Amino acid sequence: MPKNYLAYILLVFATLCWSGNFIVGKFAYLFEVPPLTLNFLRWASVWFILIPFTYKEIYNNLPYIKKNWFVISFMGIITISTFNSVVYFALNYTQVINAVLVLSAIPAVTIVISSLMKVDKTNIFQLIGLLLSIIGVTAIISNADIQKITALSFNKGDLWMLVCVFTWAIYSTLLKKHNFKFSQFTLIQLMVSVGIIFLIPQFLYEKSIGLEVNFNKAFFIILFYVVVFPAIAAYYCWQKGVEMVGPNRASMFIQLMPLFSAILAIIIFKEKFELYHFAGASFILLGIYLSNRKVNA
Repeated sequence: MPKNYLAYILLVFATLCWSGNFIVGKFAYLFEVPPLTLNFLRWASVWFILIPFTYKEIYNNLPYIKKNWFVISFMGIITISTFNSVVYFALNYTQVINAVLVLSAIPAVTIVISSLMKVDKTNIFQLIGLLLSIIGVTAIISNADIQKITALSFNKGDLWMLVCVFTWAIYSTLLKKHNFKFSQFTLIQLMVSVGIIFLIPQFLYEKSIGLEVNFNKAFFIILFYVVVFPAIAAYYCWQKGVEMVGPNRASMFIQLMPLFSAILAIIIFKEKFELYHFAGASFILLGIYLSNRKVNA
């Protein structure tokens, strides 16, 4: 299998896992699972699952890890500690449609940051692909109703979502810039080891205001999904994909999230498939295809 095809499969699977996270998040809300507590237990579980498989590689690479500890710690803080928690916080002040629309800026911001850091080159196909994918995302989340977009009022929740956009773009760029010599699972383990420290106060805060977890069957199903798929599997696939094709091309696959979320909602919640789903999907897929073309192709 050609190298790029494998990268595309990994990136598609990562975005599919994260799209499922929106559906699971809806169930978590229905079952009154505290979001920050869930996030803390999610990453604590990841740490305990991965440590038996990563401790030897960590021990064998201690000098290298110490040398790169600042950037690894920084990546752990902006992803594990910041990204998900800020999303949860922002959704208290903004609508899901606003949040998804703001997140669609990730590829554009990634292109700018990777160019400034001289990590990845941008070409005309990527810019055209970016524009087409944004049109596709907008069509899906607005139900192809332009009035829904023009009627949007942006607020401080949307500004917090911009923090998520920049943190993810920086994280993806740093992945390619440093290209760490240990495995992706070890990188996840190291990032979690730092990031979880800053999740503890968030967990204690929810506990202090009386938000407790009901350890029932539904909670453990939700926890299993967010640990295995959006955390371990998706982060591994994303990091490997970025390593193979670079942050600019990889970031375009983020635009698949609203499409996958819509498909999952149609399957799980029996929502109706509309023409705008097809139109939006066509623009997104064409955008991703163009962004992965070479100028001399």
